[in-house]
Amino acid sequence: MISCFWEGQEGSFLLWMFWHALLGVVVIFTNKYWEATVMTVFSLVQFFLASMILGVVIPVINLKIGSSPFILLRDAIDAPIFQQQPDFVPKDGTGLNPLLQNYWMVIHPPTLFLGFALTVVPFAYCIAGLWKKKYKEWIRPALPWALFGAAVLGVGILMGGYWAYETLNFGGYWNWDPVENAVYVPWLFMVAAIHVMITFKNSETALKASVILVITTFILILYSTFLTRSGILGDASVHSFTDLGLSGQLLVYLLFFTIGAIVLCAVRWKNLPTSEKEASTYSREFWIFIGAISLCLMGFQVLVPTSIPVYNSIIESFGGISNMAPPADQVEFYTKSQLWFAVVVALLSGTGQFFWWKKMSKETLLSQLTVPLILTLIISTIAIAIGDIGKPSYIVLLVAGVYTVVANAKILFGLLKSSPKLSGGAITHIGVGMILIGILYSAGYSKVVSLNTTGMLISKDASTEFNNENILLFINEPKSMAGYELKYRGERVEAINRGIYVDRNDLVTTAQPHLMIAKRDVEEEGNIVIQKNDTIEISPENTFYEIEYTDQSGEVFKLYPRAQVNEAMGGLLASPDIKRNLSKDLYTHVSSIRNPTEESEWSDLEEFKISMNENFFVNDYVATVEKIERISEVPGVDLSEEDVAIRVDIKVLGEEREYIAQPLFLIKNNLVGRIPDEIGDLGLRLNLMNVHPETDNFTIGVNTRQKDWVVLKAMEKPLINVLWIGTLVLVAGFAIATRRRYSEFKKMREKGLE
Repeated sequence: MISCFWEGQEGSFLLWMFWHALLGVVVIFTNKYWEATVMTVFSLVQFFLASMILGVVIPVINLKIGSSPFILLRDAIDAPIFQQQPDFVPKDGTGLNPLLQNYWMVIHPPTLFLGFALTVVPFAYCIAGLWKKKYKEWIRPALPWALFGAAVLGVGILMGGYWAYETLNFGGYWNWDPVENAVYVPWLFMVAAIHVMITFKNSETALKASVILVITTFILILYSTFLTRSGILGDASVHSFTDLGLSGQLLVYLLFFTIGAIVLCAVRWKNLPTSEKEASTYSREFWIFIGAISLCLMGFQVLVPTSIPVYNSIIESFGGISNMAPPADQVEFYTKSQLWFAVVVALLSGTGQFFWWKKMSKETLLSQLTVPLILTLIISTIAIAIGDIGKPSYIVLLVAGVYTVVANAKILFGLLKSSPKLSGGAITHIGVGMILIGILYSAGYSKVVSLNTTGMLISKDASTEFNNENILLFINEPKSMAGYELKYRGERVEAINRGIYVDRNDLVTTAQPHLMIAKRDVEEEGNIVIQKNDTIEISPENTFYEIEYTDQSGEVFKLYPRAQVNEAMGGLLASPDIKRNLSKDLYTHVSSIRNPTEESEWSDLEEFKISMNENFFVNDYVATVEKIERISEVPGVDLSEEDVAIRVDIKVLGEEREYIAQPLFLIKNNLVGRIPDEIGDLGLRLNLMNVHPETDNFTIGVNTRQKDWVVLKAMEKPLINVLWIGTLVLVAGFAIATRRRYSEFKKMREKGLE
């Protein structure tokens, strides 16, 4: 319910406006000197954002301005029901796309939109500086905001990666989707802008580069907004928004600030101070500038192919024909180039830290780098030997990542002794190195461990890859897999507010799908957590599949991958469950299940006439009628005093546990009815066909089918936790740097210099 606020276009604009307004208030109270000009830029941005949700149509020229999030359904669609019944109130919708029904949807989008909103603050200071001819002064107040914005936007992007890893079943965290790229590129430019801003603040060089990159970052955020919300990526991305008729407005929004910023820059360009001195090859300014150029080229390599639908649209709008298509294999196309850019950035971030804003001789530099280089070679050699890394590009990336960590660790240890507050850069770069190492191992050496070695096809209609990389598990039948013994234990539902998974066979459905009644006591670690006849709340659309693993040491653990059968979304929607270890993750999801919405192929009805506590065999399992009782309530059936409802408890002994089936026999309005009960695990459907009071026995009807099964895929993701830990280290470094830069700005403001 919380995420539904921003899951649509209009709601996400509202979220963006909220963060924007909140940041504006903070800027007003923290910097009175710049308030008038900075807030003018803020107001212009807010004006365009507000126009996106205005929802006004000018009939004379048939112009629609914005799409209101507050209109009723009858105003949004022209359905006949609203003409017949103007006050008709539709039923509740189906909620979010099932793959978005995840707690990360409450965390990831707000963080990302806060990152979007934060890019306007450095932009506003830059425009204000050009406007007021304070060409140098804007850098100091803008820098803490730029650092904070880069941290938040980076965290938002990585949160999206973690959400994909934890929720989707493709086994990764980044797929180079155009919408992912549209956020990634501005972040690269923002990081580049931060570095040149720091360069200017310390040595008064690269002011023009700072202006260009700060403006470009904000313009790229507007461009990414146009890409993802105009509908232009509709055929290229799986999670871009459809066009709500706002593409024209979005284009005006983009062009207004692009043209306005370019014109202002052009007018002021000749007045911008420049440094006459040339940066030495052995100075930090030189290395940072090279790093900034590398980050920008890194961004352009992604931006140019991602914009292919835009090029096609422009050409076609002028009457031409364009057949350009985005890369067929996006992952391969982008990764092979981004890998080498990452190597360059890693090497630069490791080396540049040693200069400390002064020129350094070649001899001094070599002496500083000797120890890091030796340690890097030793660590990399050991890692290559242990991990059997043979691909040249992977070896280079590993060495670059290790070098970044080692070189910046050396800098960090020195700073912790003398000036801990200066350690933000070193910590951030250590995080970058860890992220690169984590990506290398988790993406480059991820492997499927659920290999089908039986020689039998799982499905004749499935691909060779599916048949080779999945295993078929029948209920409670052990199977070996890559050093593990697996057992599929059956379907589970999640008891909301109880924090446990409950065997579906232990629950009785009610007229309300989200409420179920326990057939028996449910235990967890020896304690009764749900008592018999308790009513529990579940999420009825979700089914979890309990997979029990036993490793070679005898340790037993369970995973609960989730699946939904949603025909509107293309059938099976599966989410993984993950066993996390320091060295690797075991990533498990179901690839195929028995479809509960399809009618099962039941055998012909077989009848048994039995007495209380008498054993009988059903599908090779021993069954016993343990209890019979008259009940006063039946879910979905209105019973009068003259009606009769009888329920029997039938105990069935499975391979691993006991099951209870509770079929019903009804006499309502002198008509006989029967409600069967199923034990899905065992493939049994039991019916109370009749009650014979004169002989004190019953007739039980039994249908059978194939036992429950799942098709499972499992992968090992080595050292992926190095990636997630590196993310936290990166954020910590940004936080330290932000605090330091804000403290410097605050001191200058107190002295009346800002």
